[in-house]
Amino acid sequence: MNKGFFNVPTPTNEPIKEYREGSPEKQAFKKVLAEMKSQTMDIPMVIGGEEVYTDNKVRISPPYDHQHILGYFNQGDKTDVRQAINAALNAKAQWNALSWEQRASIFLRAADLLAGPYRAKINAATMLAQSKNIFQAEIDSACEIIDFLRFNVKYMTEIYAQQPESSAGIWNRLDYRPLEGFVFAITPFNFTAIAGNLPAAPALMGNTVVWKPADTQIYSAHVLMEVFQEAGVPDGVINLVYVDGPEAGEVVFQHPDFSALHFTGSTGVFQHLWKTIGENIHKYKTYPRIVGETGGKDFVMVHHSADPKAVATGLVRGAFEFQGQKCSAASRAYIPSNLWEEVKKYLLADLAQIKTGTPEDFTNFVNAVIDEKAFDKITKYIDQAKEDQVEILAGGTYDKSEGYFIEPTVLKVEDPLYTTMQEEIFGPVLTIYVYHESRYEDTLRLVDETSPYALTGSIFAKDRYAIDLAYKKLENAAGNFYINDKPTGAVVGQQPFGGARGSGTNDKAGAMMNLLRWVSARTVKETFVSPTDYRYPFMEAK
Repeated sequence: MNKGFFNVPTPTNEPIKEYREGSPEKQAFKKVLAEMKSQTMDIPMVIGGEEVYTDNKVRISPPYDHQHILGYFNQGDKTDVRQAINAALNAKAQWNALSWEQRASIFLRAADLLAGPYRAKINAATMLAQSKNIFQAEIDSACEIIDFLRFNVKYMTEIYAQQPESSAGIWNRLDYRPLEGFVFAITPFNFTAIAGNLPAAPALMGNTVVWKPADTQIYSAHVLMEVFQEAGVPDGVINLVYVDGPEAGEVVFQHPDFSALHFTGSTGVFQHLWKTIGENIHKYKTYPRIVGETGGKDFVMVHHSADPKAVATGLVRGAFEFQGQKCSAASRAYIPSNLWEEVKKYLLADLAQIKTGTPEDFTNFVNAVIDEKAFDKITKYIDQAKEDQVEILAGGTYDKSEGYFIEPTVLKVEDPLYTTMQEEIFGPVLTIYVYHESRYEDTLRLVDETSPYALTGSIFAKDRYAIDLAYKKLENAAGNFYINDKPTGAVVGQQPFGGARGSGTNDKAGAMMNLLRWVSARTVKETFVSPTDYRYPFMEAK
């Protein structure tokens, strides 16, 4: 067998296509979008490489046109989860035995498939079922997942290259084993890239996976699974199931071979899962790895030296791209009194131009929120603000007759601890508190103490001393901290993503440290000439 220390291709971030009018990518995309929308798909689970259909068909509709039917997914039950676990365990030995460069090749091929023949399809699926406009789909379901796959391969080689020193006559080395058992990946609706990375990252490191996507992301998850299979992921390595969360959990978290949870979703659900794992800890063969990225109540802090126009642009983009359905979305802002009127002028001028509607109309900046449950939750906050006589600077209107549309809403509160300054809303609602410009340091303390989350945040200022003070005072308030920019848009390989406190375990997707969670290192010490006398020099007679 041929051997070698192989250098993998140096990853670079996938260029973002602009989809300008008349461009080849826009023409090709519109054709694929129309074709997919005209079809009614029957989407199976994939267990052990086999497509699994059930009698329980669940409808999939675009959030922006809930009367239209894109297709149905086949909902499974506990039996399917058990079969998926068995398939993962049965595939484990052969997958683990496969040389690392073969695993790398599979996922590099998946990246190139997404960059080329599947690009329009994965973007169209994300637009149709998750109501992302083409730019939001492009940066997510094309570029970010491509980056995850390519950079993770490079990170894998860097991990394998980390080796200990050796003394004379000894060779010390580390081998990085996959975890003992199977990994359970639970993925969210809002990022197709996250949905692909959560099962793919552990699989790259030699693990086998049971993957449960959010129901509202199944349409694009199906396309990702197509890509993984075409790229050569062997049967049973990634098993895709559509099962109610608690029902799946009853099987997964009771199983002795459960070895890890890779999760993105709500803080409440993650805490419940952690508690369940803790209660069952005596049942497992090994202590499970728990990796989670959860909620955020992300802030924009503004100093009196900031550029008002830059602040307004950061707020509009940070709060209202993808309808605020990003765990990193700007949700609370602290504006100094000396800048408020100017920031408000620019903010309201921008919002007056923004259009809300179907993502199929490329001139719309804001589209529908994901489903009726989200719509009802978000609008309750708006209704409560109206009842509490909170000042509504923009928006405050909504309509779900055709799609789940909520106008970008800006609230201005007098109480910095008002509900919408503290609780995650996950929708197009931004709350602003205007503080006296002389109380900058006090307001930094307020930012740090207001929310249980610590995912993202930003500081706008020209004064470098003010920036440095915020950098220090908000040290634990955000896992991703932005200076003079919106608190969203982390790029793989450039801004590893994740937060602490109520926002997760901060294991940084898009970085080597995340992949370290999916291996269990073994230290090997080899002595070339073994000692044959038990006695040590100190034992010599006088």
